[in-house]
Amino acid sequence: MSSTLAEIVSAAIQLSEKDRLSIVSQLLETMGDEEHLPDIDDDDFIEEIQRRQNDPADAVPWSQLRDEN
Repeated sequence: MSSTLAEIVSAAIQLSEKDRLSIVSQLLETMGDEEHLPDIDDDDFIEEIQRRQNDPADAVPWSQLRDEN
């Protein structure tokens, strides 16, 4: 990860949850209209994200996923 990207991520995680979700939504919009992208405002998507957040037993760290690709 470049130092600029690391600085951006570090600053972003300091934001409120609402602002972080806004950033995620805006970034997803730049990915095109592909069907596999989730609708960030979808109630089922939000519920699943919250379920995963509250049940970290099955969680895979982002660093591990990033390094696999």
